[in-house]
Amino acid sequence: MIRHIEFSNLCNFRDVGGYATDDGRTVQWQRLYRADSLGWLAGDDLTAFRALRVRTVIDLRHAFEAEKAGRVPETEGQSYHNLPIEGRRWESAVYSEEVGVARYLADRYLEMTEDRVENLRTALETIAKSDNAPVVIHCAAGKDRTGVLAALVLSLAGVGEDDIVADYALTGLATERFIADWRRRHPGTPLWPGFGLAPAETMRLFLADLASRHGSVEAYVTQVLQVSPATIVDLREHLLTERTLEG
Repeated sequence: MIRHIEFSNLCNFRDVGGYATDDGRTVQWQRLYRADSLGWLAGDDLTAFRALRVRTVIDLRHAFEAEKAGRVPETEGQSYHNLPIEGRRWESAVYSEEVGVARYLADRYLEMTEDRVENLRTALETIAKSDNAPVVIHCAAGKDRTGVLAALVLSLAGVGEDDIVADYALTGLATERFIADWRRRHPGTPLWPGFGLAPAETMRLFLADLASRHGSVEAYVTQVLQVSPATIVDLREHLLTERTLEG
């Protein structure tokens, strides 16, 4: 199976399948994708997108971002959910070389888990329903907001921390192209700290902080997001391969 799916205008479209879980199963391919902005889909990219037979798009950007940069073309017929999960503005002033990019980004990610809990809950509930698959989750770069949601999903599915961290860090393969495209589309706009970067340590810090604050990712999801245990079971049964009988 192919993890990185090539598009002319998108930099960071990936299949989230293939990761092993703690109960010996595997995340199924072609059920959940993560991406940068689908507003850039056009021409041959639309043909490639149609071939994936996507049923549901979860757009994690603010409404004003979707309006300005565009959303997945409505002609494609997917169920579209605009679910912003970023609440506070990112304050560049709190960044310093001493803090470092990984710590700065991890702190912003932890803020996301506190601010738009109702949208995070809806996103997880949407992903958990098998009839909605295949699902694409995306933001602008497919890194920060998408990275947080993808990490929650993979953790709930039983994927180990090392694989969750590695999946996040794969965005680094798209960084150079993403920054070049951004500069071309936004000439003269300064880049904020950590722009386009996805150091592995960021996700490791974020997962540790979330567990320290709530006990575990699943405890956060059930107690703060108020996602039901039944929904988590549905998510696992839908996204994972079937259990194998031993002996």
